Amino acid sequence: MAAPDLRLHGDLNLVVTGYVEPNRPRISRQLASRLGLRLIDVEREIEERLGATLEQIRATYGERRLKAIETSIMDELVLHRRALIRVSGNTLLNCGQLPELQRNGIIVCLVASLDSILRRMHLTLGARYHNRAERSRALGELQREWRIRELPNVVEFDATYVNEADLIERIADYWRDIALRRG
Repeated sequence: MAAPDLRLHGDLNLVVTGYVEPNRPRISRQLASRLGLRLIDVEREIEERLGATLEQIRATYGERRLKAIETSIMDELVLHRRALIRVSGNTLLNCGQLPELQRNGIIVCLVASLDSILRRMHLTLGARYHNRAERSRALGELQREWRIRELPNVVEFDATYVNEADLIERIADYWRDIALRRG
């Protein structure tokens, strides 16, 4: 039996958000490849436009400049079709383009249990995890990130006990099922 054609959504975008660090960029790349979609990573777009990391951009230009670039990129994203858009939930909620992105795509939020996230934070932050201010900042980011989960029509995929390959396959199956329902 031939593999199912996952290129069935001629006009839809797949918007991937959520907190499954540090693997989220790799998962998005593999998923875009699996689905035959062009990958647009908002954080990477910002870094490429300004030639620096997000932390360097914040330190050099400030949060206001970073948000202005982010808003510009989000305004451009609504023109794209057949793309996997990787964007933070906080950016998605505050960009002003959420209704248009929902109209032209499906929003998938990757989630994990709090225990799993704390373990991942510990590994990612290293010694900084023991700094109360650093840990508090990271948890605040998580809370802002997960506000997207309160919106209707946001599909959650729990990555707590799922390996990357299975997670990608589950999302690909969901994508295929939507195409079949659309006819």
